[in-house]
Amino acid sequence: MEEWVGEIWHKFITRKASSEYEEARVKFADISHSVSLVFRALGGEGVKRVEAASGRDYLVRRSLLEKISGANQQISLAWQDDESLRLPESLAVFPDTELNRDLYIWLAVLAAQHNGRFKHWGLDNQQLVLDVLTKYPGLKPRYQRLAKTFVAQRGDPGKLPREEREMEFAINRALLEPGSVKVFPLVNYAPKAVLLWLYPASVISLQASPFLENSADEDEQESKKPKQEKQINTRKKAERSDAGNNRDGMMIFRLESLFSWSEFSKMDRGLDDSDDEDNDRVAQDLDKITLSRQQTQKSSAIKMDLDLPSASEDDIPLGPGCKLPEWDYRSNQLVPDRCLLHPMLPRDATPKGLPKHLQNTAKTIQAQFEQLQSVRYWLKSQPQGEEVDMNAWLDFYVQSQVSKAEDRGLYQSFRGNFRDLSCLLLADLSMSTEAYLDDDNRVIDVVKDSLLLFGEALQSSGDNFAMYGFSSVKRSNVRFSVLKNFRENYGNQVRGRIQALKPGFYTRMGAAVRQASKLLIEQQSTQKLLLMLTDGKPNDIDHYEGRFGIEDCRQAILEARQQGIKPFCITIDQDAADYLPYIFGSSGFTVIMKPSQLPVRLPQLYHQLTAQ
Repeated sequence: MEEWVGEIWHKFITRKASSEYEEARVKFADISHSVSLVFRALGGEGVKRVEAASGRDYLVRRSLLEKISGANQQISLAWQDDESLRLPESLAVFPDTELNRDLYIWLAVLAAQHNGRFKHWGLDNQQLVLDVLTKYPGLKPRYQRLAKTFVAQRGDPGKLPREEREMEFAINRALLEPGSVKVFPLVNYAPKAVLLWLYPASVISLQASPFLENSADEDEQESKKPKQEKQINTRKKAERSDAGNNRDGMMIFRLESLFSWSEFSKMDRGLDDSDDEDNDRVAQDLDKITLSRQQTQKSSAIKMDLDLPSASEDDIPLGPGCKLPEWDYRSNQLVPDRCLLHPMLPRDATPKGLPKHLQNTAKTIQAQFEQLQSVRYWLKSQPQGEEVDMNAWLDFYVQSQVSKAEDRGLYQSFRGNFRDLSCLLLADLSMSTEAYLDDDNRVIDVVKDSLLLFGEALQSSGDNFAMYGFSSVKRSNVRFSVLKNFRENYGNQVRGRIQALKPGFYTRMGAAVRQASKLLIEQQSTQKLLLMLTDGKPNDIDHYEGRFGIEDCRQAILEARQQGIKPFCITIDQDAADYLPYIFGSSGFTVIMKPSQLPVRLPQLYHQLTAQ
């Protein structure tokens, strides 16, 4: 009974304290595609994610009802950093749904013109608004409508203390007349949230933080396997704290004083190699995540690399490897000799024929690709050639008997329609290919079938082609599996290598693209095509996550294009539209919606890309 009454009371007092318009609420998830499109179209960095941001602490003067209900302690604001643009999870600021949608679009336009750094929040936002309205005058009516409605809803500033009243008047004037306010007064409370402006970033960048880095070289950091996680679309605040003394003894406490999970206690915590299934739920409930450097690492108990198999079970290396550069977007330069790539042959690969379940499909594809073979033919009515064109000569002779005729070509020439191209197919063999598509088939099985049918098709067309696979474990171990090189004939030996493939490790895509580009440049063909087959975005465990990997892969693709190579990506990742346009361009990739169709779709795509 008490819980039922309390729930009714909570809903009632929260509704009374809220100044939002629930009937006009617009959720970020419903408009995220449009917002992302506007952000990137108007100059926003293509590699940045556009996502929802959780509420953050905001010290503002609250009304009595807000204090009773506990409302308005956290506010979801718009801000960005080097990794992503974060917009409110939902907006119900205005009573009109269209105005709330317009506010999302306006914030995306502002973010596209701003680098995320502020010297003075009020002055910088005013200047940013002026710059946007000058550059895009068509947005002026929309902004004025938003600003006038927003100022009218902020309430009467006359009821506030003097300093806060002056601040409120200054903000209202800055919204209605951007650039008119040069000085903002100092106040003890933050003003009401100005949702038409951007805010400074509030999250510590954990990836770049030296607090989280080990003192040893980055390559010696503890490896960790990626796991299936429930996606959390909001960002949390981070707080640093010293770890507790692991040598403390037993802690005795009264049960009612037990800490909640949102409080950090400096106590000795046991280490467990297993993952807590409740981690995702706990992370979503937390307002602030506290992290500390744990002095004792799990890896210290076992002095061996569990990521790599033993030499007797691993693939066969071909030579000492070769060094490759890698792009560092933070310093905007190509770091030479940063990666070490190892060419390898699949172990236990024995010559095998084409599997029975692919034979009928292979015959159909081979019949289609045989039409692409180079064909020699006679070119008629030429001014010079190997033989006389009898039809053209008879026409000329007959016309010359009646009147003066012009010689328009009396010879025929034997020509060849050659497909002068080379293609390299580069397949992602990372550990994500271990995942199952259904009860019987894994991603790696579909990849192997695709490679086999691709080989059968190009063997029929007579095109020059090669096939390689890749995966990685840090920058010093980029594994480049040789399936078929350009000088090798396609046969049972190659088929056996493909069928011996196993899921690898991580996806250092930039190094693999650079090596593939080197091999393609050596070919004498006039057309060079680099096909990439992948199921996810670039990643590795030594700082090759997120933007770093995407930027490096994009730079490798740009380098390939500058060398006359045409890259094209084929992926089964349904979220690829978030990052592949930035890497390959809007027309440089395709998404296979049904992965099971990949073996048949791959040769078809090749036919479309190379048909003349």
